Amino acid sequence: MPVQETAKLNVRKWKDFDPANNQCVKTVPQLMGIVPAHFADTMHVLHEEYGLNRFNWNLGCPMAPIVRKRRGCGLMPYPDEVEAVVETACNLPYRFSVKMRLGMHSVDEGLEIVSRLNNYPMEFIVIHPRLGKQQYEGKPDLNALARLLALTKHRVIYSGDVFEMSDYQILSRRFPQIDAWMLGRGLLRNPMLAEQIQEVATRNDDSSQFNNFCGDKDSFKKEKLLRFNEFYEDLKQTLTAYRGINGTLPVLKELWHYFAHSFQLTEEQLHSLLVIQTPDAFDKAIKRLLTPDF
Repeated sequence: MPVQETAKLNVRKWKDFDPANNQCVKTVPQLMGIVPAHFADTMHVLHEEYGLNRFNWNLGCPMAPIVRKRRGCGLMPYPDEVEAVVETACNLPYRFSVKMRLGMHSVDEGLEIVSRLNNYPMEFIVIHPRLGKQQYEGKPDLNALARLLALTKHRVIYSGDVFEMSDYQILSRRFPQIDAWMLGRGLLRNPMLAEQIQEVATRNDDSSQFNNFCGDKDSFKKEKLLRFNEFYEDLKQTLTAYRGINGTLPVLKELWHYFAHSFQLTEEQLHSLLVIQTPDAFDKAIKRLLTPDF
């Protein structure tokens, strides 16, 4: 959410942050902005209204409209301004963290910021190992990430292209000092990915156990499909409560761009879902897709 001065903050728009609507998870608002005083105002009001005391700053968004305003990754070439925000936030009685990239144009930007962040009591840093100018193209630069890891004194959470179990296995072996992972698009493609990673992690990442767990067995596929059914029904009910039946359909269609990967849908099959115009017809098509056939 964009940070603002107190007079412009509209609490009524913040129902997503209300703990009553997030009973299964702890809410950590992700803030975006460049004015230190606005960060302080927004954090104070969120704490007063909802009792929130953990906040994350999005210093990594690479989208052009955001970057042009020197927000998100667009602020990374300006370390003095970055430090001014961090200094203000870390002097408040809340836990504060930053999500960042390697830099906007150069890894040197990320190295400079990480070095400065060492002077502040950050809760953690989330690092996506791409430059802002790459957006989401190309591969994560793991060698550059290693340079940032060697410099920082803070706990680092990894973000970027963890789409499959094998991605997690490769990364966790290369960076054993990283103990937390932001899954993002990977979790949209496979909502069970976090549970699968946790299962592998508890088995100490043994390769034979990894292969057994990920084996393409009918029992595993059936369990995965049944679990997805439960997840999808909960998701649909939550969206309907917020947006109504008609408002939920566009969101579900957008999510099926990601879910389609788990079900290995062809472009034609996905297109046939996306052209459906009514909630009832869409529900029927999804139920046919999610009906176990073993």
